[in-house]
Amino acid sequence: MNPTVTIENLKFPIGEFSSPLEISLQQIAHWISQIESFPLALKTSISGISPEQLLWKYRPEGWSINQVIHHCADSHMNSFVRFKLALTEENLTIKPYEESKWAELPDVLNAPPETSIAILEGLHFRWVLLLKSLDSKQFKRTFFHPESKKNIHLDQAIGNYAWHGNHHLAHIRQALKYQGEFNLSAS
Repeated sequence: MNPTVTIENLKFPIGEFSSPLEISLQQIAHWISQIESFPLALKTSISGISPEQLLWKYRPEGWSINQVIHHCADSHMNSFVRFKLALTEENLTIKPYEESKWAELPDVLNAPPETSIAILEGLHFRWVLLLKSLDSKQFKRTFFHPESKKNIHLDQAIGNYAWHGNHHLAHIRQALKYQGEFNLSAS
């Protein structure tokens, strides 16, 4: 590994998400289009890679490409449910989940990535349909996140999930770039 590359760079290859103070409808539309294109971008990113490459990690002690893909399905399913709850209940407290423990469950470790890509294709179709139907008042609906102890507006959450998809696509590109180097360092 290049000595100028830090674990922090490897964790956040596109930087951490930062929501703008003012979120325009144009910005929201851009984020929605990123969410809409994510399943195809994910599918394309692993096109033609081998089962061995699916096990390559994007950083030392990080997840494999396969785990990243399944994590995206898990995370985006949770987000979709949170959106629907926020639209039908008043500032509910969402239930966080143990992402790192979910990434070690047998369905993640043993299922082919195409299963989660299929979930993401259907899920994102419905999610984008929902998002495109919202008005400016609905974008300001909130849920409370007990880990950050903050109310999250739906427009912020849209930005966060557009970033989330790009963040994990960068992880996959990174794992392919380092060609299993981080798997060897973990041994």
